[in-house]
Amino acid sequence: MHKRIGILGGLSPESTVSYYLHITRSYTERFGDYGYPEILIHSVNLEQFHRWRSAGRWDQIAATLAQAAEGLREAGAEVGVIATNTMHKVFDEVQAQTRLPLLHIIDVMADSAQSRGFTRLGLLGTRYTMSDGFFQQRLAQRGLTTLMPSAPEQEIIHGIIVNELVRGKMLEGSRQQYLSAIDGLVAAGAEAIVLGCTEIPLLISQEQVAVPLLDTAILHAEAALAWAIVRA
Repeated sequence: MHKRIGILGGLSPESTVSYYLHITRSYTERFGDYGYPEILIHSVNLEQFHRWRSAGRWDQIAATLAQAAEGLREAGAEVGVIATNTMHKVFDEVQAQTRLPLLHIIDVMADSAQSRGFTRLGLLGTRYTMSDGFFQQRLAQRGLTTLMPSAPEQEIIHGIIVNELVRGKMLEGSRQQYLSAIDGLVAAGAEAIVLGCTEIPLLISQEQVAVPLLDTAILHAEAALAWAIVRA
């Protein structure tokens, strides 16, 4: 039997679905059968998390995620993923409060970037991911440089995520805004673009961009699958 995977989801539902589908489909494509690892999902109250985030209650966010992770562990999960980039701001605090081993989305993405020889990465994500520093600092520890969109572009990118993508809305005008921001990052020297929000791949695909895209959701889900299989 493979190890069980726990997904801390609902942040948003769109990305939670993408994790589940990628793990199951990737396994079947690789091995040709349907014997993929069992997956447990704890879907949180997204509205409550939005309120805590707006109020700066990151301590409450960490405590609630840790409690959910413990619930997954008690239900049988043996490895966990927080299916969102933004909440990795409190990853260390969550991990300290749960015995469920968690895979860090930034570390997984950095592994992929370095394996491909990239050192300068353009970052797209929520306002918190782009401006709070936790993403850039963790990449800097790995010797990777992060390039950011302009402040006005960051607000546009954030607004599209929270008002459209988390609700499953994909608008052509919004896609063009993202592609313009990507062009600016490439012009500034980005060798690859980090899709640092797990909903962005709903809007932007590799076929639309000349430089490599690092899809954090897919890389994170793939790492969970690899963990579950390798340790079987």
